[in-house]
Amino acid sequence: MHFPRHLILAGAMAAGVLLALAVHILVAQYGLDLGGLWQTQGQGDGFMPAGSAIAWWLIATVGFSSGYFIASILHSAVAGEIPQRLRNFLVVAGVLMLAGIGQALSGSSPVPSVSGVLAGLAALCLGALMAFCGANFALRKT
Repeated sequence: MHFPRHLILAGAMAAGVLLALAVHILVAQYGLDLGGLWQTQGQGDGFMPAGSAIAWWLIATVGFSSGYFIASILHSAVAGEIPQRLRNFLVVAGVLMLAGIGQALSGSSPVPSVSGVLAGLAALCLGALMAFCGANFALRKT
């Protein structure tokens, strides 16, 4: 069965962006947020805080790897090659991820509003770019 490549790419990108935003939300609860990039502008030391750098790399890694793996899984699903155990595992992993995000969102945000909005937009753009790169790379290999 033939399935359009751009639909698999769009689905993998959407899921990759959502997972990157989930990681951004979860790591912000531990003080590793991109908002630290804008909070230190007036201090004059010129260095990026380590927590912001770790958050940047975590979001980029999750965006790329989730785009790659989800595109591979979607391509296999179209071909009918996904075993039942893998489907069950993916459903359980999705439910646990949603439960973790819901628990993280129930508390108050430690990030001020302007830097929180900028950090969210930066995480969205970074996740979208890296998910596209990962999904495109996966689809070129198949």
